[in-house]
Amino acid sequence: PPASQNNEQGSTLRDLLTTTAGKLRLGSTDAGIAFAPVYSTGTASGKSGRSMPNILDDIIASVVENKIPPNRAPKINVKSEIKDEPKDDKKCIQDDCSKRYSDIQYSWICDKHVLWLRDHKNSNNWKLFKECWKQGRPVLVSGMHKKMNFSLWKAESISLDFGNQQADILNCKDSIISNTNVKEFWDGFEDVSKRQKVKNGETALLKLKDWPSGEDFKAMMPARYEDLLKSLPLPEYCSPEGKLNLASHLPGFFVRPDLGPRLCSAYGECVAATKDHDVGTTNLHIEVSDVVNILVYVGIAKGNGVLSKSGVLKKLEEEDLDDLLRKRLKDSSELPGALWHIYAGKDADKIREFLQKIAKEQGLEVLPEHDPIRDQSWYVNKKLRQRLFEEYGVKTCTVIQFLGDAIILPAGALHQV
Repeated sequence: PPASQNNEQGSTLRDLLTTTAGKLRLGSTDAGIAFAPVYSTGTASGKSGRSMPNILDDIIASVVENKIPPNRAPKINVKSEIKDEPKDDKKCIQDDCSKRYSDIQYSWICDKHVLWLRDHKNSNNWKLFKECWKQGRPVLVSGMHKKMNFSLWKAESISLDFGNQQADILNCKDSIISNTNVKEFWDGFEDVSKRQKVKNGETALLKLKDWPSGEDFKAMMPARYEDLLKSLPLPEYCSPEGKLNLASHLPGFFVRPDLGPRLCSAYGECVAATKDHDVGTTNLHIEVSDVVNILVYVGIAKGNGVLSKSGVLKKLEEEDLDDLLRKRLKDSSELPGALWHIYAGKDADKIREFLQKIAKEQGLEVLPEHDPIRDQSWYVNKKLRQRLFEEYGVKTCTVIQFLGDAIILPAGALHQV
């Protein structure tokens, strides 16, 4: 719009409509609309003059090139629409799904907040996924490793093929990043004696962050790239060629998000051994696009100071887990590898306010430009998660990711790992 106009623009169609409609309600005749508005002339009393446009009527009229009669009243009634919605949206969806998708193996976990698709081979999974995705809920798909060439993803295999590469490695305990040879990281993946030590003699908790990613991944690891692509869950949505993967079909003049893939690897069992689980390998943050995360390999480290598999299981059982997840933990054929805490995007402001409050309590400086979520400066431990629920009513969705699990998160969802 011209410089004289308010240049506030919506990033989505919904934002555009609400911001424009808001300006119209305020009486502005210069709303900076992205399309030519259609004005009605005349009023019910017969007086001539230009009336304010009804924003939705204008869109419809502009598209069909058929002017809406001036005496037609807007049919939007927000209160009545809200009143007519089902009181228990979750229950309504679940009841409906159980009837319509009886051929799909699925369960609801995390207080019915997360859909678990248990048969990755079912070609109808996308139909149920669509219903859940419309509600902005996370989805778990299990068994993806059964479609993959497991030997490609072993730590020793990656170290052998790419050990001479340089990459940034993050020490998750002190947030110090160093550029080093990736062989050092992979050699210590399952052998604690080969891991870096920090000044006080503790074993470093390392993360190889986003190496490689995007086009680098495809060029450096073509066999692994192809293996990943053929194994993606819900290919209608997740595959680059998927007919419902809108991001990959955007015209060239759009700035696309980084669609990856990227490899994220970390030492995890050290986290379970820390007091109060105060450290994570991925701090609380928001993704700007939908994301699918597949756990392709779980290593069991050996050596002094590392929890055994049974010790890790015991620590995980202390979490606030869904009954179905507890049952999976006891299944000897399942191998847990990552612990996720997920929050709905609508709770972002409450969580941000809570973390700023905790920072002040701890005597930390809270600058006006500081955003604890954007800065990824917090891993919310168990005590803080309890306070977040008690003081702000925000409940944590706790998910254990087992080998072969794909976790699909909608854009805007907060999570830590």
